[in-house]
Amino acid sequence: MATLARLQRCHSAGAGVPRFHSSSGACAKEHYKMLVLGGGSGGIAMSARMKRRLGAGNVAVVEPCETHYYQPIWTLVGAGAKSLGTSGRPTASVVPSGVKWVKSKVQEINPDSNTVRTDNGMEISYEYLIVALGLELHYEKIKGLPEGFEHPKIGSNYSIQTVEKTWRALQDFREGNAVFTFPNTPVKCAGAPQKIMYLTDSFLRKTGKRAKANIIYNTSLPVLFGVKKYADSLWEIVRSRDLRVNLRHNLIEVRADKQEAVFENLDNPSETKVFQYEMLHVTPPMGPSPVVKGSSLADETGWLNVDKDTLQHKKFPNVFGIGDCTNLPTSKTAAAVAAQTAILDRTISKVMKNEKPDKKYDGYTSCPLVTSFNTVILAEFDYNGQPLETFPIDQGKERRIMYHMKADLMPHIYWQGLLRGLWGGPGPYRKLLHLGMK
Repeated sequence: MATLARLQRCHSAGAGVPRFHSSSGACAKEHYKMLVLGGGSGGIAMSARMKRRLGAGNVAVVEPCETHYYQPIWTLVGAGAKSLGTSGRPTASVVPSGVKWVKSKVQEINPDSNTVRTDNGMEISYEYLIVALGLELHYEKIKGLPEGFEHPKIGSNYSIQTVEKTWRALQDFREGNAVFTFPNTPVKCAGAPQKIMYLTDSFLRKTGKRAKANIIYNTSLPVLFGVKKYADSLWEIVRSRDLRVNLRHNLIEVRADKQEAVFENLDNPSETKVFQYEMLHVTPPMGPSPVVKGSSLADETGWLNVDKDTLQHKKFPNVFGIGDCTNLPTSKTAAAVAAQTAILDRTISKVMKNEKPDKKYDGYTSCPLVTSFNTVILAEFDYNGQPLETFPIDQGKERRIMYHMKADLMPHIYWQGLLRGLWGGPGPYRKLLHLGMK
């Protein structure tokens, strides 16, 4: 269990088995003009941007993991549409040339002294700090997990260790309940828990098993999706495909030996309900990085406390945040990270010149809602939950072209654009595509 938890922490910023460099000692010290914590999408993208801004040798990124994963593709891996091998690349290949890779784990952040301590005893001082430590998966907060994954018929697209188990459970499905969950915590990619439900429905129809299946989505939320336009479209799909949605249902226990999942009713917590399953997909509870939570950088709930417009820390002006570790009131997605990189780059450039940041992050995020093996509803929206669509068409409809964008184009943009600090989201293209339109 401890090993699984460690690997889950590892892949929150790019998975793999960590190996630590041996050059450090208890008294080793280093200093960088810009220190980046975390080698996930936000950390690598900002490392690339800061290296261009500050020059080689002035930027370091702290990241323990040997492999960097493009996690959005795991939705398709869990449904057998992509292989797991296509999602990962060596961290060494994505750390920008001229950026020092400190292959260690952040142990402590001390913003009062502008220092960071790693778990191998190194102390690193900085002039500016970017925190991109992602979030933590907490399977252990569900009774019966993670040990339940040792049994068949249960998987999770959120973990490198369990995503292929989803695909095996789907292939082995014969008849009965296929149950999908959404926890009572913030999550990354809030659409993913239901994407695998739609893909399961499509797979069972394709293989002639759908008539013997009850597909059930139990979500802690009071809504199917947070933006009404897209929620309306999804409810139509739910009704037309005979899917069952139970709102305000939160998974609290898995009895894998009996193939039972126990849910609490959040509107009446004393009430629990047991669902027998032939297939179970678990989206785990998630929470802030313990390193952030245990520092003076956190808000009262443990997330990095940054200004929602500029991404600058509210208390320490030389500290900045990006991505899943922050308390930004928007969905935690790679698309949000992309838009944040452009704003944060501009914010830092102004702060370094002792000027006031002049660009504001509007909360842009995107969720390509995969509804079958060839259709996607491309949800894009802002802080206010209002659609902020790139294309001058109705993106509330299922479209084949959007599936190809999700499956084929977006990974290319991620590896070649975002991680190299060259892609800051579709904002500029949106303006071009909507020229002349009201």
